[in-house]
Amino acid sequence: MGFLDTLLGRSKPVKPDLDRLFGLSTAAITLEAATGFVPTGRGSVCFRAAEGGAFARLQRDVQELLDADEGPKVEISTDSYGYTWILNRHDPADLPALVTDLHAVNATLEANGFGPHLLVSLAGFRGPEGQRLALVYLYKRGTFYPFAPLPGDKRDNALELQVRGAVGADLPFEEDLGRWFPVWGAPGL
Repeated sequence: MGFLDTLLGRSKPVKPDLDRLFGLSTAAITLEAATGFVPTGRGSVCFRAAEGGAFARLQRDVQELLDADEGPKVEISTDSYGYTWILNRHDPADLPALVTDLHAVNATLEANGFGPHLLVSLAGFRGPEGQRLALVYLYKRGTFYPFAPLPGDKRDNALELQVRGAVGADLPFEEDLGRWFPVWGAPGL
């Protein structure tokens, strides 16, 4: 970063650190102890699909990689905004395996030059009274935020802040609350 950038208030964007995804395993233990939320065993990666055969082959390779084990097959869907979601399922008690798969999808897309197409990754949790929660990783910011949807496209902001307080030491949280984007209807939530 140069002198002129500093003078004009520009800053370098945060470089994504995919290894931060592995912090979800520790955060899940803290989250359960503090709030009673437990992993659902479901998680997903969201990205903007690129046109062309190279990307289609890469997407097929990622699906085959994740489907290679004996678990449930991954599901690929497209939302109303045109983003592609890869949903992965594991035993809820095996969050580290889910996180490893989420990391593998992100790392494969990044290594093949499609990192700028990545949007978010999330891991789903269920509360003691059936509440839904996701810990969402913002790829371009390298940070996490909680998303707690309520019926009627509303969100439980108090719960989201409580979750940040509970696991804020385990994960790098997005400081700008305006970037805590809702991911309505996200697979894995």
